[in-house]
Amino acid sequence: MASIAPRSGRGRRTMNEINMVPFIDVMLVLLIIFMVTAPLISPSVIDLPTVGKAATVPDQVIHVEISKDEKITLKSTGTTVATQSSSLDMLARDVRQLQGEVAQGPVVITADRTIKYETVVKAMDVLQRAGVQRVGLAVQLVD
Repeated sequence: MASIAPRSGRGRRTMNEINMVPFIDVMLVLLIIFMVTAPLISPSVIDLPTVGKAATVPDQVIHVEISKDEKITLKSTGTTVATQSSSLDMLARDVRQLQGEVAQGPVVITADRTIKYETVVKAMDVLQRAGVQRVGLAVQLVD
């Protein structure tokens, strides 16, 4: 039998495989870099504001109380204590009526912690659109 001899000049074959060694080397170097630098990255820390007591208490404060069932009650403290119910649509009108001559008087929103945040924001937005400039939130001081 005759043997088949390779043709001249056709001794090279094309590579059908990818050499993975350089790829693995690069990945290991990247892994080491991330492992070394990860503990050095400090997580972002949010510095929250603290609540202190005011030096002087205003004469007339209007409290907007929002209960668990999202009912709004207005209480005016000052010379006389007045209480009335209101709705979100009539909130600005009722607050203006209670403010009377003191148009720059503070308005404090007291809301139950279980209600939606959106309800409190809507109340603040209604008051600020009506021109009430001093709108605040009541908080409980933690000792």
